[in-house]
Amino acid sequence: MTELKEYTTIPLRNAAESLALFGPQDKFLRLIEKETVSLIHSRDAEIYIEGPAEEVRSLQQLFDTLLQLIQGGLQLNERDVRYALELSREMKADELLSLFKGEITSTFRGKPVIPKTLGQRHYVTTIRKKDIVFGIGPAGTGKTYLAVMCAVAALKEGKVKRILLTRPAVEAGESLGFLPGDLQEKVDPYLRPLYDALNDALGLEGVAKAMERGQIEIAPLAYMRGRTLDDSFVILDEAQNTTPEQMKMFLTRLGFSSRMIITGDVTQIDLPKGKKSGLIEAERILREIEEIGMVFFTDQDVVRHALVQKIIQAYNANSE
Repeated sequence: MTELKEYTTIPLRNAAESLALFGPQDKFLRLIEKETVSLIHSRDAEIYIEGPAEEVRSLQQLFDTLLQLIQGGLQLNERDVRYALELSREMKADELLSLFKGEITSTFRGKPVIPKTLGQRHYVTTIRKKDIVFGIGPAGTGKTYLAVMCAVAALKEGKVKRILLTRPAVEAGESLGFLPGDLQEKVDPYLRPLYDALNDALGLEGVAKAMERGQIEIAPLAYMRGRTLDDSFVILDEAQNTTPEQMKMFLTRLGFSSRMIITGDVTQIDLPKGKKSGLIEAERILREIEEIGMVFFTDQDVVRHALVQKIIQAYNANSE
């Protein structure tokens, strides 16, 4: 029995809209055609789609959604189109319309910072609702960047008085005491990704001024011991490299009117062999506490180059 075929047409308002939708040299159109079996082409001022009934319906939703995003001022890139195509297979592409309206803050250059996937939107929503949130998932999903942007937004809005950013300094397997320079020079290489996100949010001068005023503090995890952190937005990055003892120490620093975000990737643990990850332990021990948010990202949430998503998928498949 042959599968029923359908066809549909989608009107286009002008040539500029068509160019934005199909991409330079029809790059986006070719991407969609490669991933589907339907016939797709433009004629006159419309898109013509013919193919299996279910796929035609999903492609209609895909193009309708992309057109509305373009008409709303969004400049599509390959990642946006690829993600919208994935969602359209589950008839969820239209959820992108609300996604791109959820501005968190803006960079120091005035560019709006918005979640780019449904997973990222859930993460940001959870951060706004709960005092402690774990963001767990693969590289490139925006765990650290979005946490820093939420922290900057909270500082600008007066919800907290300072931002504290920390990481365990274990990646290179070196003791800080053996590295050259003063404390700042010793820890800076470990904390570089946090500086990068802050610089994007506030600019180099803005970060320097905020640090001088004590509004931003960046330090290795060891320097959190013995402190109570009130009126603060605290981010622990690369948490998979904490020990269970370090994680417990960190979590119990939470003070009044404070929030904590803990980010990590359990597939990239750099602890010495035989050492348990504090992130894995915390997820197991704390998962039933309703006031703590647990957000798990997937490779679908990767917002870097499309190849990064494929690399993660390949490694996941190899480990199964």
